[in-house]
Amino acid sequence: MATSNSFGSRSTLDVDGRSYTYYRLDAVAGLAGSTAPSLPFSLKVLLENLLRNEDGAFVKKGDVEALATWNVKAPLDKEIAFRTSRVLLQDFTGVPCVVDLAAMRDALAELGGNPAKINPLQPVDLVIDHSVQIDEYGTDAAFLVNVHLEYERNHERYQFLRWGQTALKTVRAVPPGTGICPQVNLEYLGQVVFVNEETGEAYCDSLVGTDSHTTMINGLGVLGWGVGGIEAEAVMLGQPYYMLMPEVVGFRLTGRLPEGATATDLVLTVTETLRKKGVVNKFVEFCGEGVANLSLADRATIANMAPEYGATIGIFPIDDETLAYMRRTARSEEQIDLVERYAKEQGLFHRPGDAEPHFSDLLTLDLAMVEPSLAGPKRPQDRVLLSRVKSSFEAALRAPIKDRG
Repeated sequence: MATSNSFGSRSTLDVDGRSYTYYRLDAVAGLAGSTAPSLPFSLKVLLENLLRNEDGAFVKKGDVEALATWNVKAPLDKEIAFRTSRVLLQDFTGVPCVVDLAAMRDALAELGGNPAKINPLQPVDLVIDHSVQIDEYGTDAAFLVNVHLEYERNHERYQFLRWGQTALKTVRAVPPGTGICPQVNLEYLGQVVFVNEETGEAYCDSLVGTDSHTTMINGLGVLGWGVGGIEAEAVMLGQPYYMLMPEVVGFRLTGRLPEGATATDLVLTVTETLRKKGVVNKFVEFCGEGVANLSLADRATIANMAPEYGATIGIFPIDDETLAYMRRTARSEEQIDLVERYAKEQGLFHRPGDAEPHFSDLLTLDLAMVEPSLAGPKRPQDRVLLSRVKSSFEAALRAPIKDRG
């Protein structure tokens, strides 16, 4: 059943006895010059976002048409207003955001208003992971000791955050000792398809986060990347995130990793390749039959390194491995069914043999050619094959100090 909007895209999807409202991407396929069916996965997510949020003010009909008819090989100097599903905060930047909201509540109360009206307009998850110190290690009690000391040292801080979670309707706080911010997001918070319980709408999960490695969630097929605290707070308060329409560099993977090569070897190879290519301010999207040969953990490792290879995101499409990972991490069967049905209805589900999207540029890597290697700790682009470590080390010792890097 469809209802009217500029493109007649609003419809309903019935899954497990529940009806969801969603915005059909195929509604723009009939536009003159439409390229929507061949757009990269990441641009389809942006297109759905524009289609759903078209209001004539922040998102105009022309914005939707521009993306739906874009020849991605031609530059498009156009700014769009992107409204994410949620916001992810780590404690260093998240605590000041909660302080600002508390101050706004105090100010409203002094003016005689109802402070309970002050809430983030977007759901917010605050993961406390950056401040935890290590006092004890190498013992069976290390975890318990460190968490206990963390609460003892920061008692007032955590009392305040507990207040924030209770008083602010759209804020959740993940306590210390649970995991690092991008890991918690990947294993627990990421929904792939987000449901707005107030409106009954289902749409692509997306976020901005104040952790630089927010991009780990791209391995799950969720569009998200790191931003500054001020930008995150603006999104929390209902402002769209303004961005130029991004170029999308496709990274075709073929074959499978050879025995002895790890995800670390793969990500070092990918990072080196993309840094040579130059992908700053661009989206990188992985495609090809080799994607099916990578576990979700391997994909998340590659996506996590997007800041190191300079891209805004490094995303993988939704596929059977996405669903399998959601089961392994105890997502509900209802959520998994929704993800599968929604992604297939919207043309966002990748199957082996599907036509490759059109990209602004395309790179190819045969996974079988990945060799064990070393790099770092701070310069992952300086990769050295394991077979050449000895000769490389000897050459560095002989080189003048100024040339050792």
